Amino acid sequence: MDSHNLLIMAIPAIVALSGGVMASVWSPSHQTRSLIQHFAAGVVLAALAVELLPEISREHAPGPVLIGAFALGSLFMYGLKLWTMRLEHQATLRGVDAAKNMSTGLLLATFIDVATDGFIIGAGFAAGGETGMILALGLSVELLFLGLALTSEALSGWRIIAISGALGATVLTFAVVGNYALADAPHAVIGAALAFSAAALLYLVTEELLMEAHEVEEKPISTLVLFSGFLVFWSIQLLGS
Repeated sequence: MDSHNLLIMAIPAIVALSGGVMASVWSPSHQTRSLIQHFAAGVVLAALAVELLPEISREHAPGPVLIGAFALGSLFMYGLKLWTMRLEHQATLRGVDAAKNMSTGLLLATFIDVATDGFIIGAGFAAGGETGMILALGLSVELLFLGLALTSEALSGWRIIAISGALGATVLTFAVVGNYALADAPHAVIGAALAFSAAALLYLVTEELLMEAHEVEEKPISTLVLFSGFLVFWSIQLLGS
């Protein structure tokens, strides 16, 4: 792995840490968070439509392999969703103090989600071309929001910075692992990894970013922010090429 690719892989880690630093001194309103989530959803959708899906087609992997990998990715994210919901339900039943104790389990689910993002980035670099860079930039927006969303009754100040730093280290580690694991892999394997990644990104947009964004009363400008995120990312891709 050359230093240039490693530097790009480090961008999401730096962004995650930056988000935590910002969250330690600034707690955005629910409406502001909703707008950030809409923008992030637009960026991730653009990464999926503009770069990832075309790259899957270029890998020329067998159709059944891609279908199976996408289905496996869907089931993996579904299982992660069920596990997170179970942890949240148990925390609610046990009250506020228990919810703070359960934060360890919820954070573990978050780390698994971030590790998946890192592996997606590594798979993109293994595929070659600009895929890795495009995915790294796209997922950086998600990680920025994640850092900003860490503020809670149980987390504040230096704890937010420490956890966001650990999340950044996780995404970088798994990006490197994914790149090495898939380096010189057959087209079918890389295509399967990218199809798995596509399912994970689709889940991220529909079941995390937009679902949470709609928990507050949505304003008309939210739709414009969503399309702005898509347009900004697409513009970067077009101008960069």
